[in-house]
Amino acid sequence: MGDASVRDVTFDEDRSQVRTGNGPRAMATLRNLATSTCRLAGATNIARTLRHNVRNHAHPSTMLGLT
Repeated sequence: MGDASVRDVTFDEDRSQVRTGNGPRAMATLRNLATSTCRLAGATNIARTLRHNVRNHAHPSTMLGLT
């Protein structure tokens, strides 16, 4: 599945209300960063990894090597 498909399905990008100025591009960049970080950490199911990160606030820092 391509990055655009992952963003659309996982982040429900079509319903985003960020529509003006540089907002849409900035949000797409942040979503790509989140997806890429998960993939670099070895995740195969991006949605599951993101849900885990929401429940465990220390996990994203660990994935990035910050702790």
